[in-house]
Amino acid sequence: MKRVCCLYRVSTKKQVDKNVDDIPAQRIACRAFCESKPDWMIVKEYSEKGVSGYKVSANDRDAIQDLKEAALKHQFDVLLVFMFDRIGRIDDETPFIVEWFVKNGVEVWSVNEGEQRFDTHVDKLMNYLRFWQASGESAKTSIRIKNSLGQMELSGIYTGGPIKYGYHLVDSGLVNKKGQPMKKYEIDQEEADVIHLIDEMTLHKGYGSWRMADFLNRKGYRTHTGKNFTSVKVNRILRDTYYCGYLPNGQTSEALQLLQIRDKETFRQIQEILDQRNGKYEEKRHIALQTKGQSLLSGNIFCAHCGGRLTTIRYRDRRVRADGSIYSVDQLKYCCYHKTRKLCECDGQTTYHSSRVDGIVLELMENMFRSLTGAPEEEKLEETLKHQLSSNKTAQKRIALSLEQEKGQLIQLQLEIGKALTGNSVYTSDDLSTAIQSLKGEIAKKEEELEALQVEEAVKRDTMKRMLPTYERFKSWAEEFETASNEEKKMIACQLFKRIEVGRGYKIKVQMNMTYEQFVTEWDNPQLSQLLGK
Repeated sequence: MKRVCCLYRVSTKKQVDKNVDDIPAQRIACRAFCESKPDWMIVKEYSEKGVSGYKVSANDRDAIQDLKEAALKHQFDVLLVFMFDRIGRIDDETPFIVEWFVKNGVEVWSVNEGEQRFDTHVDKLMNYLRFWQASGESAKTSIRIKNSLGQMELSGIYTGGPIKYGYHLVDSGLVNKKGQPMKKYEIDQEEADVIHLIDEMTLHKGYGSWRMADFLNRKGYRTHTGKNFTSVKVNRILRDTYYCGYLPNGQTSEALQLLQIRDKETFRQIQEILDQRNGKYEEKRHIALQTKGQSLLSGNIFCAHCGGRLTTIRYRDRRVRADGSIYSVDQLKYCCYHKTRKLCECDGQTTYHSSRVDGIVLELMENMFRSLTGAPEEEKLEETLKHQLSSNKTAQKRIALSLEQEKGQLIQLQLEIGKALTGNSVYTSDDLSTAIQSLKGEIAKKEEELEALQVEEAVKRDTMKRMLPTYERFKSWAEEFETASNEEKKMIACQLFKRIEVGRGYKIKVQMNMTYEQFVTEWDNPQLSQLLGK
């Protein structure tokens, strides 16, 4: 009597149904096959649920390792599977697993394919080819599935998994291969408003993910599942490109753009803030880790003498009045971390009154924004564009006119060659050749100049186009700054200034973020440039 061990395997979790027998078809087929063999008896059955034979190595599969151990102990004579690919689909591994069992005295059988033998070199070759083909088919299937899923995602079709916050599912009007209706995403306006709220609080009030989650929960907002928001959930919402109409790989489509909740510029600004708060960027950070507290500049204020970051400390000033009463007041100060910790030789002050430093920076910001208040956006942009491009356009016209004249001269000289060859020209062939070559050189040079000016114009126009969101934001700050909360002012300062340095005598130097530095330069606003010492 031959002792038989059966191996059953399903590839994905989706194939595992907890309400019924996991792999009935394989089990029924293998048992029926054994019954057709009078001298066969099943002694043990192994099941693998949700294990990919294409992705998971035999060394990481408990069932294969248990079968090998049992084979070495001579506990069975036949390994039976429904199909050989149940053993595995890794073409450079599985054939040798099968051969290992045969070499250790175990017959390897498939219900559909019979016995795998190794009596000849042809048997070995066929064994390898079988698994090579199975691996190839698995890879092709995987590619087809990925492509199919990708196309569905680009069409806004729901492909499974948790439903994204901000959307709900509606009937797409399509059916799958099984005739089942397919769903698609549609913006849930109430949840989209929550996402806009998250963006607003992150950008303008400096809320971190934990604080944002707490705020949403206290307001009574909940996730799809009715659970509280967590910092992880908030971070995922802030980082997800789907809300901009893009898949994680950067692909987009008309259908995805219709599902856009957040614009690209808002997304870019949010990512800058999140990246700045990442611990990896501590040395370069200028965004405040949190906006609670009264100090304005925590996060991007530095000592002008040693370059060290200034930290915020609370100081209690206590004095005894003449009448014996005690005067006590809490004060905030910026403290040089390097100097207090004696990390370097710093000749600057140890502390600076935050109210005085903040007051100077606030006045600077107010003057900056005042220079923009009331400027019509369209007229201002048009005026600036015309100013910056006028000289470029004049140069292009001048060169284009000269080129036209020189190309006309070239045609005339080329026509003169025919006359020279027949002796009917006042010029010799050599003279004409020299003149033509010289003129061609001039034409080539001017064409290069014209192309360079055209490229410059395109770059300038692109710069102005990219500056538009910057200007809109700058102007929005200008309009809102006077009535803004301390949290909002703190975030404006963090995003506007890359670095603020304070030295003895409260001498302050500001360095703007690159975007706004470029804005000031390109905008060519004398008043604004003077404020910043440019």
